[in-house]
Amino acid sequence: MNAANTSFMILSSILVLFMTPGLAFFYGGLVSKRNVVNTMLSVFIMTGVAIVLWIVIGYSLSFSGDIGGVIGTVKNFFMNGVDLTSLTATKIPTGIFSVFEMMFAIITPALFVGAVVGRIKFNFLLVFLILWSIIIYYPMVHLVWSPHGILYGLGVLDFAGGTVVHINAGVTAFVLSAFLGKRVKFGDIPHTHYNLPWVLLGATILWIGWYGFNAGSALGVDNIAAQATITTTMSTGTAMVTWMILDMIISGKPTLVGVCTGTLCGLVGITPACGFVTIAGSFWIGMFSTFASYFFVNYLKDRIGVDDALDAFGCHGVSGIIGSIATGLFATKSVNPIVAHNGAFYGGGWHQITVQIVATLATIIFVTIAASVIIKLLSLVMPMRVDRKEEKLGLDKGEHGEEVDYTVDMSDNLDAYRSDLNLYSKEFRGQLGGLDTNKDPHLH
Repeated sequence: MNAANTSFMILSSILVLFMTPGLAFFYGGLVSKRNVVNTMLSVFIMTGVAIVLWIVIGYSLSFSGDIGGVIGTVKNFFMNGVDLTSLTATKIPTGIFSVFEMMFAIITPALFVGAVVGRIKFNFLLVFLILWSIIIYYPMVHLVWSPHGILYGLGVLDFAGGTVVHINAGVTAFVLSAFLGKRVKFGDIPHTHYNLPWVLLGATILWIGWYGFNAGSALGVDNIAAQATITTTMSTGTAMVTWMILDMIISGKPTLVGVCTGTLCGLVGITPACGFVTIAGSFWIGMFSTFASYFFVNYLKDRIGVDDALDAFGCHGVSGIIGSIATGLFATKSVNPIVAHNGAFYGGGWHQITVQIVATLATIIFVTIAASVIIKLLSLVMPMRVDRKEEKLGLDKGEHGEEVDYTVDMSDNLDAYRSDLNLYSKEFRGQLGGLDTNKDPHLH
């Protein structure tokens, strides 16, 4: 066992796990007050469900055996028969590798929650998560990251999850939104956010955790992990500034939500390329991803008419698609010798970008069809959407019987308490009189 690599992978696993509560704060801050609890719970519960699923069947379907280059087998059910102490190519225990990959299985379904907040039944979402993991996520892991996978054999470059995570989650978000239909407009102004500091906190946690996500995908401490760290940083900084400048030019004002959204687009865009491209390449990927997501969110989304509440497809799907294809432009052997064919901008011709386009389209088509089938079949046995009354009430009360601000309810009703005090002032005078410090020198 390589102690340095193993320690690095344990830390990276913790960082990726940290992203899920970060996402809960990010999404929770963006939604309206009546859906905060539901949104945060829907994200966070993915942690427990995905962990159990991964141990029971996920690892085996992803990495054990092979069926047609599409999915693994169930021979390691409950990880039975897996030697957790055997070492991988980078000399880390298989058990630690499994934990690291488990964290990806947690954060990926949490991403598409943002598309459906405020109108999907919690029970439907839970069952969908289980079926989606088995039918879509584990096959995607096998296709791209297993040596037996079809896309792996094709030569696709996906360092940390452009296809497996972001395009997958983004397309799923789009399909779920299309089946759910548009939200009922009620109460507060559309796009009123519950807590902007939470949005910034969530975006910051995601950025910090993303270093485990991207650099950790090197599976050890080496030059590739170092390169992934700096390219992730460059892309994200570029994307943040790009979104802000677009806001200032087009709408006239920079916004905190915009800056945080741009930050996320830069992180998403560089994910498939971070271990394959130069710093200059990461700059252009961050910029291209943000341009594409910005114009989709602000111009194309309404024309398409699919109500993706928190732009899960607009950010993860669009930036993921741009990042995946751009890897075929900017990948270079000078950064990572595993690159068999340089990108088009590094003298490699059209080979790698063609492979990236094929893998990207294959992911979109597979996820769209599979998610649609799951939704249609599941809708036959359980309702997908809450009724109109519950949607107007808010899912916090309707689905969970909780309110995000119930502990500080007194401050919201201060005027009512003052009114009661004035109305019954004579009754209170006797008790309150003893607190008059002007009359009792012992209270000074």
